Amino acid sequence: MIAVLVGAVTIILCVYVYLHRRYTYWTRKNLKQLDTTWLLGNMDKATFRQESFADMVKRMYDADRGERFSGMYQMNIPTLIIRDLELIKQVCVKDFDHFVDHRSFIPDNCDPLWEKNLFALKGQRWKEMRPILSPSFTSSKMRAMFLLMSDCAERFSEFFVKKDDDIVEMEMKDSFTRYCNDVIATCAFGIECDSLNQPNNAFYLMGKRTTDFSSITMTLKFIGFSLAPWIFELLKIPLFDEEVKHFFYNLVDDTIKAREEKGIVRPDMINLLMEARKGKIKQEEETVIDTGFSTVQESNVFKGKSAVTEITNQDIASQAMVFFFGGFDSVSNLMCFMAHELAVNPDVQSRLRDEILDTTSACNGKLTYEALLKMKYMDMVVSETLRKWPNNVATDRVCTKSYTIEPSKPGEKPLQLSEDDTIWVPIYGLHHDYRYFPHPERFDPERFSDENKDKIIPYTYLPFGVGPRNCIGSRFALLETKAVFFHLLSKFEIVPTNKTQVPLKLNRRSFNFVAENGFWLGLKKLNL
Repeated sequence: MIAVLVGAVTIILCVYVYLHRRYTYWTRKNLKQLDTTWLLGNMDKATFRQESFADMVKRMYDADRGERFSGMYQMNIPTLIIRDLELIKQVCVKDFDHFVDHRSFIPDNCDPLWEKNLFALKGQRWKEMRPILSPSFTSSKMRAMFLLMSDCAERFSEFFVKKDDDIVEMEMKDSFTRYCNDVIATCAFGIECDSLNQPNNAFYLMGKRTTDFSSITMTLKFIGFSLAPWIFELLKIPLFDEEVKHFFYNLVDDTIKAREEKGIVRPDMINLLMEARKGKIKQEEETVIDTGFSTVQESNVFKGKSAVTEITNQDIASQAMVFFFGGFDSVSNLMCFMAHELAVNPDVQSRLRDEILDTTSACNGKLTYEALLKMKYMDMVVSETLRKWPNNVATDRVCTKSYTIEPSKPGEKPLQLSEDDTIWVPIYGLHHDYRYFPHPERFDPERFSDENKDKIIPYTYLPFGVGPRNCIGSRFALLETKAVFFHLLSKFEIVPTNKTQVPLKLNRRSFNFVAENGFWLGLKKLNL
C-alpha cells in the first residue's frame, strides 16, 4: 500500500514539475507572459466556447498592446505573440530562413492527406512545392480562368432571378459555398457542377464534410492534437475520415488517368502538377493588371529555384484537398461578410451598384476580366471586408534555427528563441487596432481609396498573411468574389430580414470563422 502511495505521489510530483516548467517557459526567459490556465493555456475561453477564436486573438493582442511582444500558450504550446510591425517584417520577411515553417496542425504521420499539402509542408519540401504551385495563381492564369468563374457567377444570380418571390430570403453561407464549390470544380478539376440545381452532388457534400469543424469530435481532436500529440501519432488518428481521403485520392487518380488517356490539357492546378513531375514546369512574368489592393505578391526567394519532379498522385491529392478546403470555406466566408456589410450599409451598396451599372454599359453588357479589375470601388469594398473580417485571424511561424530578438526599447533584454519555438502574428488584432484603423468596428471602404490607401502603414493589413508563406490563392479568392457580386448586385439589392443579426457576432461554438446565427439576408429584385 505504501509503495502504491509513494508511486502515486511521485507521478503527481513529476506531472506538477513538468507542467510548472512548461507554463513558466517565457518567465524563465525573462519575458512577460499573460495569465495562464494550466493545460488550456490562454485558450480556455475559446475551448469552452465562451468566445470566438477571433475574439481570443484580439484579447491576446490587447492584453499588452504597449509591448512589442509577450508570451502566451496555445494549450500547452509556448507561443510568442508579436505586435511590433518592424519585428513582424524582420521575422516573416527579412529573416525568413529562421522561420520557414508553420506549426504542425496535427502530429506527423497521422494523416498523409493533410501532411503533404502546401500549408503543412516543411523545410526543403515546402520550398520545392511552392514554386510548382505558384504558376497556377498568377494574374495571367486568373485571366484564363475568368470566363469559367464569370459563368458560374452568372448562373448563380440567374438561379435566384427565376424565383417568384420579390425578396428571396436565404442563408448566405449555404448559397455561397455552393457557388465556390462550382468554381473550384471547374477551375481546378475540370468538372462541371451546378450545386444550386443539384444540391446533393458528391463534390458539394464532400466539401461540407471536409470543412465542418463545429462537431464535438473535431473539437476533441484539436484538443488532443495539442495536449497529447504523441498518443494521436502512436494510434495514427487522422484529421479526416477514410471516406474523405478516398474521395480526393480517387478524384485525382481518375482525373489524371482520363487526361493522360485522352490528351486533355487545361490551365488548372492538376495540369500544372502533372507537368511538374515531367519536369516541364516554368515560372512566368506578370503581364496583366493585378487583382486588387489585397493581393499578395510571390516572394523573390523562389526565383531561379529548381523544382522537385518526384510528385506522386498522393502529393497532388493533398494539394487538391487544401485548395478545395481554402476555396470552399474561406472564400465563401469573405462573400458572406461582404454581403452582410452591404445589406446593413445601403449607401455603400448603392455606390457599388452604380459602378457595376457603369461598367456593364462600358462593356456592352458582357463583363470582361480587365473591366472587373478596373472597378476601384469594388476593390475598396472587398479590401475593407477583409480588413474588418479577415478569415485568417492569426498566422504562425516556427523557429527553425536559433534566433535572437534584439532589444529596441529601454528596459528590454535580448530574447533568445530556440528551435521549435512558435510565433504568432495576430492579424485580427492588428486590423482592429484604432491606432492603425480609426473606428475599427466601422465599415468604411474609403480607407482604401486612392487618396487613403497609401496611408495604410505596412504590416498592419495582412488579410492573406505575410512573407514567402503568404496565401498562394489570394488572386483566385478576390477574382471569384468580385465576379459573383458583380452579377448579383446587377440584379438584386441585398437587404436585411427579420433573421439578420445586427450587429453581427461571431460564433463562439465553432472553430470556423462564421456568424453566430448564420448569415440570413434577402435578395430583393431590382426594377431596372
